[in-house]
Amino acid sequence: MISDVSLLVNPNSGRSRGAAAALRALRYLRARGIAVTTLMGKDAAESAALAHRAVAAGTGALVACGGDGLVNIALQAVAGTSTPFGVIPAGTGNDHARMLGIPRHDPVAAARVVATGAVRPIDLGRAGDRWFGTVLAGGFDAKVTERTNRLRWPRGKLRYNLAVLIELIALRPRDYVLELDDRRMAVPAMLVAVGNGATYGGGMRICPHADQTDGLLDVTVIEHRRLIELVRLLPAIYTGEHVEHPQVTTYRAVRVRLSTTDIVGHADGEPFAPLPVTCECVPAAARAIVPVPE
Repeated sequence: MISDVSLLVNPNSGRSRGAAAALRALRYLRARGIAVTTLMGKDAAESAALAHRAVAAGTGALVACGGDGLVNIALQAVAGTSTPFGVIPAGTGNDHARMLGIPRHDPVAAARVVATGAVRPIDLGRAGDRWFGTVLAGGFDAKVTERTNRLRWPRGKLRYNLAVLIELIALRPRDYVLELDDRRMAVPAMLVAVGNGATYGGGMRICPHADQTDGLLDVTVIEHRRLIELVRLLPAIYTGEHVEHPQVTTYRAVRVRLSTTDIVGHADGEPFAPLPVTCECVPAAARAIVPVPE
């Protein structure tokens, strides 16, 4: 059993649900006899520094209370170490929690996982010197994420849907060079996603068969077609059925290099780097606190 945790909090995540979720989780963990140190940076850089400092000091676990961006900050601190990480989801998308089977709508239930769960090694993706847990978006999806982050209205998933509509209007075909381990190919596409996990954007199953314990990255390529065909295809991404469509191709590889112009790759909902970018799957790079199998 973990005796002490460092609780990394983003109070503004999920329409300011982060602070309320953190308080409920904190009370539960302390009632279970777990010592809790709260870490709350004024910005991403300070949060990252606090997380690294807690891991270096030997915290029993680093627990991120916020959205996927905050979990990504926690991953940078725990990757390659023996320190486990947990998640109290309080964001809009919560795809890390979804990937790990953590309750997404009840911070006390998520805190119960921290207190009583199992520690399981999971793979991480690495792009340059940065780690990601879910999916790296490298096309239309990256543009949508970028647009979503710029919009101030509406809130929640409606903001993401509005960003999709805006980017659909500006959509144009792109030429990619895709390198998968020893294979190299040119592909015209509107979207190339590289998944360590299955979902992004709050449950869109873009890489539905991705497994964070198989040592491989899943790659989904959606060819550029007429706008009406794309609009018809988009709802299927929520179920994962899009991979059966003839304009969708999937691959698996340990190392993926993705090249095109005018795209900034986004992973875990955060901007990572302009393409070209090389992603690598690193097996058992982190230790996640997950529910005990029933």
